Amino acid sequence: MLKTVKFGGSSLASAEQFQKVKTIIERDAARRYVVVSAPGKRFPGDDKITDLLYRCQALRAQGLSFDAAFQKIAERFIGIRDGLGLNLCIEAELDEIRSRIEAGTTPDFAASRGEYLNAKLLSAYLGFPFLDAGEFIRFRDDGTFDDDATTVRAGILTAHERAVIPGFYGRQRSGAIHTFSRGGSDITGAITARLSESDVYENWTDVSGFLMTDPRIVPDAKVIETVTYSELRELSYMGASVLHEDSIFPVRKARIPIHVLNTNDPEASGTMIVPDSMATDKEHARPITGIAGRRGYTVITLTKDNLHNDLGFSYRLMGILARNGISAERMPSGIDTISLVIDDKRLIGRMDQLYHDIMIECSPDTVEIASCIALIASVGIGMVRNPGVAAKLFSALSEAEVNARLIDQDSNEMNIIVGVEQRDFERAVQAIYRAFA
Repeated sequence: MLKTVKFGGSSLASAEQFQKVKTIIERDAARRYVVVSAPGKRFPGDDKITDLLYRCQALRAQGLSFDAAFQKIAERFIGIRDGLGLNLCIEAELDEIRSRIEAGTTPDFAASRGEYLNAKLLSAYLGFPFLDAGEFIRFRDDGTFDDDATTVRAGILTAHERAVIPGFYGRQRSGAIHTFSRGGSDITGAITARLSESDVYENWTDVSGFLMTDPRIVPDAKVIETVTYSELRELSYMGASVLHEDSIFPVRKARIPIHVLNTNDPEASGTMIVPDSMATDKEHARPITGIAGRRGYTVITLTKDNLHNDLGFSYRLMGILARNGISAERMPSGIDTISLVIDDKRLIGRMDQLYHDIMIECSPDTVEIASCIALIASVGIGMVRNPGVAAKLFSALSEAEVNARLIDQDSNEMNIIVGVEQRDFERAVQAIYRAFA
């Protein structure tokens, strides 16, 4: 058995948290590759190290002093080292980073140093070799991840029986440090799990697994014991946040399960994320696995008689969206109607031109624009085997006096999307949860 384990920022925010992490790793000899995030918040109102590093670089770019922000960074890392009783001259590393920021380094280099220093500390604390992620994780010069170039370097990783690896970054072909998007240490962990051919990728965070819905809306939401990659992808896209959504792809390709666990409650069973084919009959029998949603959508509904016979209508409409740099989240349609569900952020400064182009090129009979819409996704691989799921869902919404402004279902019958007024969003989620929990 071989495991890659990734610990998030809250799991490595202090010397006390480092001690918990060491206990977890030493309890299982299979935990051999350890990917780390930068120190996160220790308490509400605390600073994340990555935020402080970005702040230092931004202040320097503006010609302003970043002394106060960097002092906080130095105190945090020195405090962790001293709290663990390590004999590690981290001051030299800090001086080098400060000099690079002073010389005008890139935001990516500055931000990556939180993971770099945390990995140095954990490496010394565990007695594992330190392996810089830049040695094997590669990006193209346009900033996109280079899977082929990374895979070729798998031997750099597997040459180590054990290693501590900083998450979040790699190198471009030019040698420059480049980062994933925020939360990208999850991706580093997944890539490491694939390259090492790990049997399991453990992702340790500050929650005891993936919840059935947002605990801010349903405080007693249940933990999902097992979720498939496909279900998680749908839920993550609609706003559920435990893992970086791009972290699924490297392990999905290699069919490696992800186990989400809680550093502060290591005995909790957590959530196992598995390939669709590994879902048991029990999971298939469960109609809805999770509920997620997001506010801030506009629905543009076009009506035209015999629209379904107008062979070029959808083509012209898609061309208008592309020309205006707008993508639609959903496009439900009927015989005489088609609706565009668009994230409000994509419409900023573009609505007038979009409306003009639609009227000129598509000549609809009517155009109705509904704003302040929220989308709610009810996701479950077991829907296809459970008749009456939609009836139960809409009965729950009706009883809660929530009107569905939009209904859409994927062709794979794994996801029912409901659009509701934003003011009804939380009430709708609670009603659906009560119906299926």
